Amino acid sequence: MKKITKKKHLEMAIQNVPSHPNPKVDLEQYSTPAVIASDLLWNAYSLDDIVDKKVMDLGCGTGIFAIASMLLGATSAVGVDIDKESIDLASSYCGDVEFICGDVCDLENDFDVDTIFQNPPFGSQKNAKKGSDLKFISKAIELSPKVLYSFHMASTEEFLISYFEKNDLEITHIFRYNFPIPKIYEFHTKESANVEIIVIRALL
Repeated sequence: MKKITKKKHLEMAIQNVPSHPNPKVDLEQYSTPAVIASDLLWNAYSLDDIVDKKVMDLGCGTGIFAIASMLLGATSAVGVDIDKESIDLASSYCGDVEFICGDVCDLENDFDVDTIFQNPPFGSQKNAKKGSDLKFISKAIELSPKVLYSFHMASTEEFLISYFEKNDLEITHIFRYNFPIPKIYEFHTKESANVEIIVIRALL
C-alpha cells in the first residue's frame, strides 16, 4: 500500500472508501465524510499517533479510519463492527486491514494496540440503544491503547469530560465538527442536517 504524506491526497484517497451498503437505523449508521475523517486523521498523524503504530477502529463501518491509518504508515490496523454487510464490503475493498465482525463489547482484551479510533452510536435516535458510547469507552480502556480518539455528540461534552477524568483518562484535545446527516432513513424529513459533534483525544 502506497503511503500518503499530504492531507489533500489523504482526503482524495478515502473518498473512495465505500459507504455502508445497507444503513441500519438501530446502529445509527452514518458514514464519516472524507473531509472530517481526513482532518482528524491528519491531526493524529501530526501528533505521532499513526506512523509505525498499531491502530484499531472500533465501530469501523466500512473501515475508513483503519484503511486511512494504513495509508499514513501504521504498522497494522484492525477494524471491528457488528454489521456483517459493512465488514464484508470493507474486507473486499482493502486486504491490508484485518476486519472482525462482532460486538465491540465482546472483544477479547488480548490485542496489542497503540491508537484507537471509535465512532460509536450516539444514542440520539428514538429507537437507538442508550449508553453505547460509554460502553465503547469502557472497552477502549480495557484494550489499553496509548491514545484514544472518540466521537460524541457535542451536547454531551460536559458529561464526557467528567466521565473521562473519573476513569483516569487525560484529555489533551477536543476536535469540533459539523457532521452532515443525509436523508437515508424513513423518519428523516430534510435532505440533510448538520449535527455538532466532538472528537476527544485522550491518553490512557
